[in-house]
Amino acid sequence: MTVLPPLTEEDIEAIKSRRDQATPGPWKSFIEAREKTSGSDFIQTEGEDIYLTGATGADQDFIAHARQDIPRLIAEIERLRSISSLDR
Repeated sequence: MTVLPPLTEEDIEAIKSRRDQATPGPWKSFIEAREKTSGSDFIQTEGEDIYLTGATGADQDFIAHARQDIPRLIAEIERLRSISSLDR
């Protein structure tokens, strides 16, 4: 298992910046074989749909869910850090 360094405030701000610059969510992954529809696999956004080349279904689902997951993870990190700072 790779041990990663802790996230700094600068790391969190860079992640937030990338989040804020991305097309607004929610994003939804549509995979032809799973959805039992005809057409291409794509990620539906509030803007243009995203088509990926070479991505597996799991890759596509991960990317689509990241649009919702990243903001939730940032909020949880900030919540836990605020609790931790109160304990000091």
